[in-house]
Amino acid sequence: MKHKISVTLSALACQIAALPEATSANLKERWRALYGTEPPRRISRDLLVRALAYRIQEQALGGLKPSTRRLLAKVAADASAGRSIQAAPEPALKPGTVLLREWHGTQHQVIVREDGIVFNGKQYKSLSQVAYRITGTKWSGPLFFGLKANRQEQTDGAI
Repeated sequence: MKHKISVTLSALACQIAALPEATSANLKERWRALYGTEPPRRISRDLLVRALAYRIQEQALGGLKPSTRRLLAKVAADASAGRSIQAAPEPALKPGTVLLREWHGTQHQVIVREDGIVFNGKQYKSLSQVAYRITGTKWSGPLFFGLKANRQEQTDGAI
């Protein structure tokens, strides 16, 4: 869902800068207005200010990317179930996967093996090494082969 920016960035900065100076009663009232609930009873003033600042920015500029929301939901579910939490996702490529990439009019093919990547009959440790071999410059292999989302991923309200 896209949000319209109803305030300028300078007005947004002023709203956030004013939070630490606000009274506790004003901060709690602002919480009710922004979150639609009562603030937690034992929330510290510092955390209250930070949460309000985040919510103000979120409403003006948008929230977390959908991929970040999914990751946080998975981490929360794993923690609730007592499972170990992985900081980075495991590679999604299975042995036998064939990746194609056209670069400067030439189509390049790589094959994923259990022990690495095969490109032009040679073994490589990573897709990034193959991307470097193809382009002559350092690339993120997953990005080069279209496996990693680019920065333009649809976001929840981002500009």
